[in-house]
Amino acid sequence: MSTQSPHNERLPDSGNDAGPSRRAGLDAGEILDRAIALVESEGADALTMRRLATELGVATTSIYWHVGNRNDLVTALVGRHGERLARQPIEGDTARDRVQAVARMIWSSAVDHREVTRLAAAAGASSLHARQLELAMARELQDAGVIGTAARDAMRAITACVGGFIVATLIDDLAPSSLRRTSVLGGAEATDLDPSTLEALAQPADLPTLFESTMRAVVDSVVPADLTAHAYL
Repeated sequence: MSTQSPHNERLPDSGNDAGPSRRAGLDAGEILDRAIALVESEGADALTMRRLATELGVATTSIYWHVGNRNDLVTALVGRHGERLARQPIEGDTARDRVQAVARMIWSSAVDHREVTRLAAAAGASSLHARQLELAMARELQDAGVIGTAARDAMRAITACVGGFIVATLIDDLAPSSLRRTSVLGGAEATDLDPSTLEALAQPADLPTLFESTMRAVVDSVVPADLTAHAYL
């Protein structure tokens, strides 16, 4: 059977003919996977309907037929990528360790896939991007006995802290070196501050180590200690 596009263009069923309008077996999943790969390799600006159609060897109308307009494409892309991120195993011997592990996954995933993270933020879809990992965190909190409004507030406290680290990690990518925090604070004329403090402010922090210690304090404040007999064996 042939398929009608939103613009009444008949899309051929066979991939035997050459040309960008011909591709058999194309589905939304393949389109989204290629879109994710394009964003990760070349950035969000490279993601246009025409470029994606060229990458897939189809007519642009085929993209619209399968996934909708660009906004629909971005929303679906962000959701699909977020589902991928949530497939990572959650490790940890205690409830606190496992909640911290999910928080670490949210941060490291956002940084490792920063172009998709920026695309999600620009589209106002950051919550969608992190949804599956946040649901995983909610399950870990539930297993620790944290439910209802306590779970809500615990998640908000943790994810707000994680979000701060994501911003701190990514913001320097976009700022010229002269306007990065280390340059601005290090060059400040603050005679009321100890010279050692000014010197330290001019140096970048060890964010992974700082993340672990900060997140541990937050997690320990909202997740009960695991006092079962086997927890610390």
